[in-house]
Amino acid sequence: MLNSALVAPLMRPGRVGDVGSGAGLPGLVLAIIRPDVSFTLIEPMERRIAWLERQVDELELANVTVMRARAEESKLYGALDQVTARAVSALRTLIPVTAPLLKAGGELVLMKGAGVDGEIDAAQKVIRKYKLRDVEVLVLGEGVVSATEVTRVVRATVG
Repeated sequence: MLNSALVAPLMRPGRVGDVGSGAGLPGLVLAIIRPDVSFTLIEPMERRIAWLERQVDELELANVTVMRARAEESKLYGALDQVTARAVSALRTLIPVTAPLLKAGGELVLMKGAGVDGEIDAAQKVIRKYKLRDVEVLVLGEGVVSATEVTRVVRATVG
């Protein structure tokens, strides 16, 4: 949960989609920390949806909507200010699913592992295709958590 919490300062007021919300990471954690941001948790699996909805109700999170859908079937094209995802897939397959959900000038905030630089290299073609700019890797939590627990985030703006 801590690695999800480290992403909270990157969230901007507006509408954020969390693709592949699963157990609520990072979406639920971010929604608790950032009540000023509206989160849509996008998850295709029914049992996970039921769990997420229960957590939203129990935690009384007025800033969260749970949506049962695959990102590419969500009908949120061009509707979001930011999109986040954690442990969903490699960037070359994740970008085509997440970038279309963003408004022009919207931002991807994708949590990745230690091999993120290789993923960026392998994703150059889709980075160009989806007109991503200012692609950067942020390492969050240095000096706060152990070196093996830092959070790496790929942040990029849709042209």
